[in-house]
Amino acid sequence: MSANNTDDVALLLIDVQKGLDDPDLGRRNNPDAEANMALLLAEWRRRGLPVIHIRHCSVEAGSKLRPELPGNDYKDEVRPLPGEKEFTKTVNSAFIGTGLEDHLQRSAISKLVIVGLTTDHCVSASTRMASDLGFDVILVADATAAFERCGYDGRQYAAEDIHRVNLVSLDEEFCAVRTTAEVLGALT
Repeated sequence: MSANNTDDVALLLIDVQKGLDDPDLGRRNNPDAEANMALLLAEWRRRGLPVIHIRHCSVEAGSKLRPELPGNDYKDEVRPLPGEKEFTKTVNSAFIGTGLEDHLQRSAISKLVIVGLTTDHCVSASTRMASDLGFDVILVADATAAFERCGYDGRQYAAEDIHRVNLVSLDEEFCAVRTTAEVLGALT
């Protein structure tokens, strides 16, 4: 991606929702993720580049992301503006059960810069599928985050470890992992 070739690149913000601030989710890495998302979003808007918001509308009984709950709302830092495209989903991938792929093809968008929550769930699933569908993907490492988790083996895994392992598995296979500064630098 270069400043001269941005007509076909969209910023894809995945599940940046208030319900993911729930303390019951445990410790999270990268407390600056939303600030970095906001920096990228501001630059995309300034340049008039395509912005696409994905909202998870959970169908799970205990989820804070159910459509009727306040946690379903977007975080203020990345709230969509009128005219910005939005898709809702009920599964991890932003491409399943949505019109996202069709919208990207109709809009001649072939490159995606992906940010959002969480690295190991919806961000990873959407990144993998975008790549498999033939899109060039940049995943912004410091504009994503993960939560600590207890594994199948009963061990507790730190949020930063989960985040990094997911980025390592995606990089050079499904996407190019970059930082906010690198993406902004490529635009200027």
